[in-house]
Amino acid sequence: MEKILVLDFGGQYNQLIARRVRDKRVYAEILPYTTPLETVAAQNYKGIIFTGGPNSVFDPASPHYDPAVLSLGVPVLGICYGCQLTAYMAGGKVETAESSEYGKIELTVDQRDSLLFRGVPADSTVWMSHTDRVTALPEGFVPTAHTDHCPVAAFENRDKRLYAVQFHPEVTHSVFGDRMLENFLFEVCGCKGEWQMDSFIEDSVKALREQIGDKKVILGLSGGVDSSVAAALISRAVGKQLTCVFVDQGLMRKDEGDFVEETFTRLFDMNFVRVNAREVFYRELKGVSDPEEKRRIIGTAFYRVFWDEIRRQNDRGFFAQGTIYPDRVESGKGDADKIKTHHNKVKMPEDVDFLGIIEPLADLFKDEVRRVGEKLGIPHELVWRQPFPGPGLGVRIIGEITPEKVRLLQEADYVLRDEIAKCGYDSHLAQFFCVLPGVKSVGVMGDHRTYEDLIVIRAVTTDDFMTADWAKIPYDILARVSARITNEVKGVNRVVYDVTTKPPATVEWE
Repeated sequence: MEKILVLDFGGQYNQLIARRVRDKRVYAEILPYTTPLETVAAQNYKGIIFTGGPNSVFDPASPHYDPAVLSLGVPVLGICYGCQLTAYMAGGKVETAESSEYGKIELTVDQRDSLLFRGVPADSTVWMSHTDRVTALPEGFVPTAHTDHCPVAAFENRDKRLYAVQFHPEVTHSVFGDRMLENFLFEVCGCKGEWQMDSFIEDSVKALREQIGDKKVILGLSGGVDSSVAAALISRAVGKQLTCVFVDQGLMRKDEGDFVEETFTRLFDMNFVRVNAREVFYRELKGVSDPEEKRRIIGTAFYRVFWDEIRRQNDRGFFAQGTIYPDRVESGKGDADKIKTHHNKVKMPEDVDFLGIIEPLADLFKDEVRRVGEKLGIPHELVWRQPFPGPGLGVRIIGEITPEKVRLLQEADYVLRDEIAKCGYDSHLAQFFCVLPGVKSVGVMGDHRTYEDLIVIRAVTTDDFMTADWAKIPYDILARVSARITNEVKGVNRVVYDVTTKPPATVEWE
């Protein structure tokens, strides 16, 4: 299988670069800059991409790499910090720029015959984010593009297949950035673009059957995208050898527990165990208002209930998880020996013994997981469900959690989701939900004054959830949602809309 290496120097777009490459049906994997050169050389990569990063290459404490990487005979594309590092390693000079460049900048291509800029106009918009720049090129390199404040915005050594750009072609703000990446993959690296989801499913099923044999598999099914797709994939491989344990803690959206159970018992050949533990969670959360304490209680109770059920299964087999690629990518920010902590990484009790861990989605990004889920026949509304916090509605109820508050929030949230879906506006939103802030207000219903709860609607648009803007939902949609909530949800007499960006706010309220 042809592979591209994304060598991470701490840039925020490392995963985005890999995803852009995979969008071209070329497999890409991310490794930190601490990866030994011998390891890189042994993998027969078709090409290497150096990511951006927040450091200065002339700072001794900044991430560096063995210059011999440029002599492997493997094509290299340096991006932003990776551009400066390429020049620095090859003997060029990098200095602090007189004028920094941030945001959308006009780029002029000087070398029209450059393979990297094939099909790219002479002038186009790119996304810049730098305070340093290349001021003297290494021997054998030529400049290929410039901006008003960056004389060397791109350069190359065509004979050695070494390319570098000061801007970020991987972001959508770089209008022809996608074409540049495509040129690097196919014109420079000679990739064929044969990696696809169909072959992934076929290869995974075969590998799972070989690994599992006649043993049992237990998977903790949350109802989220990752664990659901992992369950469907393993089910296709070994059928009834798979047992999915689904803990319903009573903090899911309206009818969601029933939907998950019906989906997996109807569509897939597996053993499905639903543990209805809402009374356990409600009892332990009684009287608790502190948000961190609520999270701790929910996490601890879930851990206990889940593993008690696993012990009851009493089958020594494999344990499966919905771990995906971003969950296990090592950071290139100077802490590369630590793998990111994630809720998919399950800590096991010492008295529970398995033959091994199975993570069938460990090489996929979220959008790839969704495509696999669709091909496996999982319903669209489950595959494309929006992010939902691990503690469920517990983080959307401010203050103490009670069964009545859960009911009220479930009903309001159902109305919001129903109206947004009916008008097709859900495709415009990254996430939308209701919050119960624990605030009561005076209202009038008929001839009577009321003193009831207020519901907050939160809806955002974002590409990566690192930042988010409040969604500009049309007023007529908001009006219908508000009218239905106040009319249909007993106990609510007022609806407000959260118009705060992230930052300064977070997407969730707790």
